[in-house]
Amino acid sequence: MTANQLFQPFRLKSLELKNRIVMAPMTRSFSPGGVPTSNVADYYARRAEGEVGLIVSEGAVVNRPASSYDPNIPHFYGEKPLRGWKAMIDKVHAAGGVMAPQLWHVGVVPPRDSGWLPPAPFEGPSGYVATGKIGGIAMTEHDIVETIREFAQAAADAKALGFNAVEIHGAHGYLIDQFFWHPTNQRTDGYGGQSLAERSRFATELIRAVRKAVGPDFAISLRVSQWKLQDYAAKLATTPQEMETWLVPLAEAGVDLFHCSQRRFWEPEFIGSDLNFAGWAKKLTGKPAITVGSIGLSGDFLAAFQGETSTPSSLDELLRRFDRGDFDLVAVGRALLADAGWARKIREGRSSELIGFSKEALATLS
Repeated sequence: MTANQLFQPFRLKSLELKNRIVMAPMTRSFSPGGVPTSNVADYYARRAEGEVGLIVSEGAVVNRPASSYDPNIPHFYGEKPLRGWKAMIDKVHAAGGVMAPQLWHVGVVPPRDSGWLPPAPFEGPSGYVATGKIGGIAMTEHDIVETIREFAQAAADAKALGFNAVEIHGAHGYLIDQFFWHPTNQRTDGYGGQSLAERSRFATELIRAVRKAVGPDFAISLRVSQWKLQDYAAKLATTPQEMETWLVPLAEAGVDLFHCSQRRFWEPEFIGSDLNFAGWAKKLTGKPAITVGSIGLSGDFLAAFQGETSTPSSLDELLRRFDRGDFDLVAVGRALLADAGWARKIREGRSSELIGFSKEALATLS
């Protein structure tokens, strides 16, 4: 099969893309003190030159004392970091690219091996980092209101700096996902509850605030997942009906695009259908969807980041599902981290020139 269909234009509000290939967000930690450098800007600009349709940045933390777990993760607040982001988007645009920052709060996480800790305790819905394991403090309602305000401010700053859209990180067991997930959300107030729909209140209010901050015509993407770093087998929604009660209110609150993270994109989400997560999100909400998860390379991406080498793999199954209309955009992670020219090589049929992934790629901004 050829990949020609991936090189059709795509338009959604403020997004005008030349193709359907997205650079997936991948934490790189090359921003000392939270300030993205010219090397980081050049790294993204090279992907724009390599014909990526939409670049989603690595997660950039909002202005909360414990929103980050690493001193070199970029901030999306403060004069110096925002100056760095402005230089970055200008370089990406000059290279013909389109870009959205991914706004992030890590929630309650285990301390890193480096021993670095933020200036305040990690915060989350109930202080749990995983089932039955306390790792931080429970947010007060004031903390929740302030956090929502900071996400909205960061989104407004992204628009003012010239970014083409914004993505909210609501996946993988970080803060927003900790509100979704019952083991980490044991609250008894209006931000908790036994149902997934009840536990979605925080995210719904956050999306509404972001929408108000950026206006009706600026595209908002939300990254969501069933799996968590704390539990790879976790399922927020166990049926299509439960998923509908989760995602439809988020769409109504202002999400334009669902970025649906799976470890392996080809795996069906529910018994009785071969639709993957992105396929179900699109079907249930009517909104466009991005699929992601081990695209273009062999092996599971989590194993790859833990040191397993990966080699280029066939796109035939991806293209079959794309042709069927299951999803609208395709997010590529490791392949683009290792090979800035991946998209152009795919378009030109130069599969023999594709570069595999090894953990050494994580040590540089190539």
